Formats: sequence, structure tokens, C-alpha cells
Amino acid sequence: MNKRFALFQVVLSVIALGAVIWWASHQDPPEIPSGTDAIAWLAGALALYALATVVRAERWHAILKETGIAAKRADCYGLSVVGYMGNNVLPARAGEALKVVLLDGRTGAGKRKILGTIVVERLLDVVALVTIFVLTVYLVLEGDVVPTDEPLLIAGIGFAALALLGVFLWMVHRRGGLHKIRAILRPLADAPRALSARQGAVLLAVTFLLWAIEAGVYLAVARAIDLQISTAGALYLVALTNFVAALPAAPGSIGTFDAAVAFGARALGASGSVAVTYLLLLRFILYVPITIVGLIVLVARYGGWARLRQATHFETSSA
Repeated sequence: MNKRFALFQVVLSVIALGAVIWWASHQDPPEIPSGTDAIAWLAGALALYALATVVRAERWHAILKETGIAAKRADCYGLSVVGYMGNNVLPARAGEALKVVLLDGRTGAGKRKILGTIVVERLLDVVALVTIFVLTVYLVLEGDVVPTDEPLLIAGIGFAALALLGVFLWMVHRRGGLHKIRAILRPLADAPRALSARQGAVLLAVTFLLWAIEAGVYLAVARAIDLQISTAGALYLVALTNFVAALPAAPGSIGTFDAAVAFGARALGASGSVAVTYLLLLRFILYVPITIVGLIVLVARYGGWARLRQATHFETSSA
């Protein structure tokens, strides 16, 4: 099953990347900016992305604290960049499993309990990104900024997904599997309590701030190539690319991220050549520096590549 899933990821990435390459080959050659102003904007984009990473690490530290896990702030910072590195170079977003394994080695809190805090992070991100996407697409932006402008079709897809989930749970229940699922999920139960009452509202506000900062990265890269998109357009791009990048794909969301950026940039008015340039620069800013830093932190602080075997084992046993 794991091999089949890995094959599906590779196939989806190859198809998406092939489509992007075919499209880019029919555009004018990209022009990488080299002026002082452009470099300043790109440096600003890097600084904003570093700030977003700091905010993300602080949010995780707060969730861990609410869950009763005594993690050091330095570990939250270090493992945040290590997790990004793992997601960028390992299949199946194994960077999350790497964070869990390494933090468990530092705290002894239990892998599944720590995994619950990752689930809380993702829930907060989904709520924020869905809100941003709906507000920008249906209340702010104009034009064809989604592949389809039929709300009924989008709703139908959502209901179909829920129906499939219901059928799956019914089949699992008939086979007596719900007891096993409850046993697996029980250690995760403490983390969602971090979302209750006032603390949950604060964490959600921090999450909106986090994605606003990351939208600033998209906006700064656009300014570096004189692509005039609005703040709402940058927020739309953040939501769109992260939704598409969440699809099963090869490491670094190869293909899926690129297709989303290309489509989004074109929808916001970029020419073909400018969209290709924007894609190349944005991928560099978002993926290359943090991968290098994460690798350095992994080797210097957490034992190097030998710990990846533990992460892979944990990911397989949790599936």
C-alpha cells in the first residue's frame, strides 16, 4: 500500500510538472531581475519568510505548552526548520514525522501525543486558509481566479468527499475497526483541547497573522519583477498554492505547487513570461534557503540523517 501511494505521488507530480513545463516552454524566456530594487525586494521576501517561520514555531510552542508537553523554545524553532527540510526532500511529508520523533527524543512525551499538536496546527491552517480563500475569491477579486466559478460544483465535490468518508467509516465499523481507530486516536485527544475557549481564539488569530506574513512574501517577490498584484491577490495566491500543495505529491510539492502558482499568477493578470519568472523566484525563496538551514540544524543539533530511519518507521507504523 505504501509503495502504491508513493507511486501515486510520483505520477501526480510528474503529470503536473510536465504540464507546467509544456506550458512554460510556450512562453517567452523568463527574465531574472538583477537590479538593486529587485534584490532588495527579494531580500525582504526572505526576511518575511524567516519571520513567518518564527511565528509558526511560537505557535507550536504555545500548543505544546497547552497540551502539557514541556518543550524548549529552541527545539520548537530548530524542529520547525527541520520539518520544512524534511517535507522538501522526503516523500509523504515525512518532515512532520521527523519533528515528532526528534521532539519525543527530547521530551519523552510520547509520539502520538506530540503528533496531536501537529494535527492542531493543520486544523488551524485549514480554517484560516479556507476563510482567506473564500473572502478573496468571492468578495474581493474579480475574474476567473478559480478553475470553475460554479459554487454548486464546488459544493458537490465537498459533499461527495464527505459521502465517501461516511462510506469508509461505515465499512470500518462493520469490520470492527472502530475500536482499533479509537485506541490509536486516544493519545491525540489532549492536543485539540488547546483550541478551546480563549486560547483557541488567540491561536487562530496568530494563524491569520502567520498567513498574512507569508502573503507578504508572495507580494514582495511580485514587486521584485514588477508584477502588480494587490494584497488580496497575494492572500489568494497563498491560500490557493497551499491547498494544491497539500495534494499527495513528490517531495517539495514538485509539480502541484508550480501548477498552482502558474495558474494563480496568470489569473491575476501576469503574462506568460512574468508568471514563469514569478514561479521560479517564489520556489527558490520558499524552498531552497529553509531546506539548507534545516539540514544544517538536523546535522548539528539532532544527530543527522540517522534519525530519518526512526521517522520513516514511525510514519509507517502510524499509517
